[in-house]
Amino acid sequence: MIKYFRARSRIAGAIGMPAFMLIFQGMGFRKVEFPGLPESIGYFQYLVPSIIGITLLFTAAYAGMSVIMDKQFGFLKEVMVTPASRISIVLGMISGSATTSIIQAIIIVMMSVLLGFRLPFIPAILSSLMIMVLISMIFINIGLILSSVLKDFHAFSTVINFIAFPLFLLSGALFPISNLPAPIRVLSYFDPLTYGVDALREVLIGHSEFSVILDVCILLTLSVLMVFASGYFFRRAETI
Repeated sequence: MIKYFRARSRIAGAIGMPAFMLIFQGMGFRKVEFPGLPESIGYFQYLVPSIIGITLLFTAAYAGMSVIMDKQFGFLKEVMVTPASRISIVLGMISGSATTSIIQAIIIVMMSVLLGFRLPFIPAILSSLMIMVLISMIFINIGLILSSVLKDFHAFSTVINFIAFPLFLLSGALFPISNLPAPIRVLSYFDPLTYGVDALREVLIGHSEFSVILDVCILLTLSVLMVFASGYFFRRAETI
């Protein structure tokens, strides 16, 4: 967290792409009617939860980059020789990275309000924060698993982009997944971000394609499984 707040350029760079999408795509398609959207919900309202999900996806997934830096400078080795369990080390990494992800998501929410997004009541906002934590945990763990296997910055960036962009495009972030061809729609059902964005839409704008209970159950289950998977891969990395 200290490193994050000292690197102001990192904050600006991380929210730059979501902010541009929010402003230019959200405002540019404001009056376009998309099939599958209720008439009461404009495209800008539909897009805001998606931009929040995208912010969480890319910020969280790139959290593994700091682990590779710690590897190269020997700091991770010093952490690994402590008596702390691997799960506790992973949870510590998740806590810091999830906090930075949510801070960036809140900045996007504040920008969207200035552009005309209507925030719901306080209980719905608190529910959306819980969903953001679950989304962050899933993708932080994906980044941590990759960083425990890979040793090179360039390899990590290539692989994480190869994973993150299809997840983003398949999630229904830019349009309802019901508009996709059936074979591609099946792939969307295996995308964790699909359920994260859908849950955010339900609590923020009252529209979703699945039950919010189903969304949260899937996100919670994946979060727990990914934490244990990260702990396993970190233990395995020590023996390689």
